[in-house]
Amino acid sequence: MADRARPASQGAKKTPSSGSQRPSSASRATNRPASAPVKKPAQMDLLAKEEEYKRLNAELEAKTAELVRQAEEVMREQNEVLSKPIATHLSLEIADDSEEFGDTLMASARQSTAKAVTEKKSIKSGKLNRPPSAPRKMAQKKIPSVVDDVAVPEDFTDFSLAKTISNLEGRVNDAVTAEQPEDDVMPSAGEEMGAEAQIRFLKAKLRVMQEELNRLSHECNKKDEENGVLSSKLKEVEEDRGRLQRTTNMQQTQLEKHRALAEDASRTCDGLRGQVTALQKASRLVLGFVDSCDSEVEGMKRAQKQASSSHNATEVRLNRALEEAERSKAELNKLKQSSRDSANREQQKIEALQAENKKLEKQKDELITGFKKQLKLIDVLKRQKMHYEAARMMSFTEEEFMKALDWGKS
Repeated sequence: MADRARPASQGAKKTPSSGSQRPSSASRATNRPASAPVKKPAQMDLLAKEEEYKRLNAELEAKTAELVRQAEEVMREQNEVLSKPIATHLSLEIADDSEEFGDTLMASARQSTAKAVTEKKSIKSGKLNRPPSAPRKMAQKKIPSVVDDVAVPEDFTDFSLAKTISNLEGRVNDAVTAEQPEDDVMPSAGEEMGAEAQIRFLKAKLRVMQEELNRLSHECNKKDEENGVLSSKLKEVEEDRGRLQRTTNMQQTQLEKHRALAEDASRTCDGLRGQVTALQKASRLVLGFVDSCDSEVEGMKRAQKQASSSHNATEVRLNRALEEAERSKAELNKLKQSSRDSANREQQKIEALQAENKKLEKQKDELITGFKKQLKLIDVLKRQKMHYEAARMMSFTEEEFMKALDWGKS
């Protein structure tokens, strides 16, 4: 509901914003280069106007915020009033009207409708008590036309709501004016709003009341539908009761028939008892024959036991022979496994010896190559020694030759 009341405040916000943009455009115009120099007093006037516009914009924003807050409070109070039960005098008057209609469901619907009418009446009375002003007069001229244009839903025509509303308006007028001396429709700060903002605010509030009236009419229709469903269920229950009554009558007749049949069954039971005594005598004779048969069966059982004992002995011998065969097979498998293991161990030893032999041959080849390299090194050293001795001999001969030359010169 508060969101519906905000467009009025937003309309008020748009007017100062346009005023605040004008000085900014004027300030941008002052910054543009001009052919003629701008005078300082004109620039100071523009700055002063800009500051004034900013201050007015801030004040208007504060007022609009206050109006929005008050509108939200009004909507919240309206919801609380709608959620509270109606006063006792209203319930008594609606009870008188419910006696005329003779239906409690219709009376509850009229109570919810009377609540909406009471709010509309409070709006009208609040407008009359308010001191006159130019914006308020314009709003009062426009709003009744909007209220008159609100149509009553077609579902309420069956309940004569138009007649109920006309009756309740005269009865509730004095009580409403006494209970609500103050005007709760428009907040105190609304006097400073424009006519269009007030109209938007009141239209939003009227729209909320219309939605509440539609909701109540929908609930009334739902109650009517539930009442129709319950009446149909009641008819079904009556039909079930008649059906059950018919079934109980049929069961009563069947019970009488069963009683007659039980008496016939008791008479037949007496005849059957005589037959049972005859059958008992015959059964004694049969039991004697059965005893003789039992003795023969016992002899056959003893013979069967002897045959089964001999069969068990042969099975025991066969099982022992099978166990011996299994043992011999297991030992044979063990021997085969041991021979395989020994062969594998021998093969592993042979492979290890071959690997060792290869390693030794490799070491032998390495030693031979080392010996060859040492022999080559010895030959190289011998040659170096020969060269060194030859060089020494040459040095001796050179010294003697030089001495000889020196001696010849001297």
